[in-house]
Amino acid sequence: METRLQLIKGDITTLRVDAIVNTANPSLLGGGGLDGAIHRAAGPGLLEVCRLLGGCKTGEAKITRGYKLPARFVIHTVGPVWGVGDRQEAEFLASCYKNSLAQATIHDCKTIAIPNISTGVYHFPKELAAEIAIREVKTYLAANTTPEKVIFVCFDDENLAIYQKMLQGEIK
Repeated sequence: METRLQLIKGDITTLRVDAIVNTANPSLLGGGGLDGAIHRAAGPGLLEVCRLLGGCKTGEAKITRGYKLPARFVIHTVGPVWGVGDRQEAEFLASCYKNSLAQATIHDCKTIAIPNISTGVYHFPKELAAEIAIREVKTYLAANTTPEKVIFVCFDDENLAIYQKMLQGEIK
């Protein structure tokens, strides 16, 4: 499985992959942070189609074309807002990864890039989020042949260091 996982620091909107995951808000109509960056890079076609999707619930995922992005698809998932840890946040975050990967499989995406879901303005603890992300991706890959490669994309050094520590020795 080691060759199926990759970790990079970078801008997910620039990656030439089959699908990128968007950390969307429930409306799917763009916003700040990564969601806004993806909408800006994809162009107005993304917003037009997102208006027709009827939003998305926390933990679920919906897929659209990538429009002007180098990625063929954008998988929109709504991560949980961290409260005090007793509102099923961990289960919702795990569902984000499972449902995003399932969308990738359904649409025959060989490569998928996934950011740090819910660790920005949603304040999910970064170490716990990385642990959930890695566990869910490994579990999914062990049971499925598609996607062939999952790229964890960290925008900052802090998340990159957390993932490097947790994945030490597992990525070649």
